[in-house]
Amino acid sequence: MKTQALFLRYSIPLSPLPGSAPVWIAEVGKEDWLRIARTIRDEGGRLISVWGRHRKMEAPACDQFIMSAAYCVAEGLLWLRLAALEQEGYPDLASLYPAASRMQRSAFDLLGIHAVGADDARPWLNHGRWLNDYFPLREDSSGLEQFDTALEDYAFVPVAGEGVHEIAVGPIHAGIIEPAHFRFSVVGEKVLRLEQRAGYTHKGTGKLFTRRHLAEGHRVAGRVCGDSTVAFAWAYCMAAEAASACEVPPRALWLRALLLERERIANHLGDLGAIGNDAGLAIGLAQFSRLKEDWVRLNHRLFDHRFMMDRIFPGGSAVDLDRAGIDAIMAQCGAIEREVRTLQSIYEEHAGLQDRLISAGRVLPKLAAQLGLCGLAGRASSQACDARADQAIAPYDHLGVRMATHHNGDVAARVLVRFEEIFESLRLLREIAQQMPPGPVANALPAITAAGCGAGWVEGWRGPVFVALENDAQGKILRCHCHDPSWQNWPVLEHAIMGNIVPDFPLINKSFNLSYSGYDL
Repeated sequence: MKTQALFLRYSIPLSPLPGSAPVWIAEVGKEDWLRIARTIRDEGGRLISVWGRHRKMEAPACDQFIMSAAYCVAEGLLWLRLAALEQEGYPDLASLYPAASRMQRSAFDLLGIHAVGADDARPWLNHGRWLNDYFPLREDSSGLEQFDTALEDYAFVPVAGEGVHEIAVGPIHAGIIEPAHFRFSVVGEKVLRLEQRAGYTHKGTGKLFTRRHLAEGHRVAGRVCGDSTVAFAWAYCMAAEAASACEVPPRALWLRALLLERERIANHLGDLGAIGNDAGLAIGLAQFSRLKEDWVRLNHRLFDHRFMMDRIFPGGSAVDLDRAGIDAIMAQCGAIEREVRTLQSIYEEHAGLQDRLISAGRVLPKLAAQLGLCGLAGRASSQACDARADQAIAPYDHLGVRMATHHNGDVAARVLVRFEEIFESLRLLREIAQQMPPGPVANALPAITAAGCGAGWVEGWRGPVFVALENDAQGKILRCHCHDPSWQNWPVLEHAIMGNIVPDFPLINKSFNLSYSGYDL
């Protein structure tokens, strides 16, 4: 194994974590923090997330921070932990992985420890109304946000030149969507640069977890991002089950996969309609909205919730299917597939639509690899990564997931990937319904008698969802970090719009359909 050989070379102990996801954890020093990160990059690995935890010590000057970085390598996930002091900071990773920049800025706002050598130290979640010494995820924080009197101006990167002007959009938008600010630098209608300002949906999720027991955190995780509630809840449960050595019944794992694929299809149906509408094809919105509504109504009938929230909990599944339920799913899969294939033909044969989609918002594979583009947007730019196939957990290790990829990296490619993923998810749903083993759907979470940690890794509809948690000997959550793929993909969207015209931004933005809520924890 390359990963084990790497750590043997550096004489660093590497320990596997229990659980269904292949995860290894290691404690490293500052030199190895950077050296291992560089080696992983050079060998084709990917940065997943950067986060931290405060550990209160008896002497205030000695308060310790445990900084963490998670990487995806060929064998699975690698979780590195680095002990650091506030006054010393920790080595910057953004020079190796550009996506780390905003993660590190967020970590400073929450903890107050800086990345040494980082080019960008602007605040991310803190919009200037927190007091200078207020860091909500420190152990001695009251958890109550302490407000200053006025907001601070955000230092957007200026663009100068003849005819250049700025267009400010948001944070409040014309549609019923989440808030974010977009600052366009343009000449005429051509976009020279786009810079995003987020943080408006920050809701103290990290602090909420610390008020929960291991058995209860899935309810918070399932509300990190409403359109990915199944993915986040499953990833959390994987982490909690690893930390508590809980064995999940096989039938529960198959039910979880069924819920996840239904979540994937629901979101792809909605996006395909919205993309068609933004490109001027209103019939696409009407037809795909109808199909999505039919889809989520069956969710409600079978699982008592349109979006399947709280249907997964540590130890198993809160729902089961009888023969009638399986028959209903099989019948719906056939009906939806026929209609989606018809709509795909309409999309592909509509010259006006294709003129809007082809070449718009293109992200070339080289840039996608450099910036860490992932998920369905990454697969549309030749980034062939899908956790269901690469590090397949049960039951995906029995299903042989066929990864959908494209190389053009434009809106048309992201539309094609969505169509292909719908058809593959329909195939998977049929296989799951036919192969699902009998048996119980839940086991009780074992009594917690020791401190532990765990990690979960699930390919949500938008991309890979990651959850890492640590608990004490009583099962109280010390830190739970949830990571949405939008952290990687929002900065790439800023590149995708360059050279396009301003009116194409809604179309390009919708083709990514990134999360605000999952990004502003």
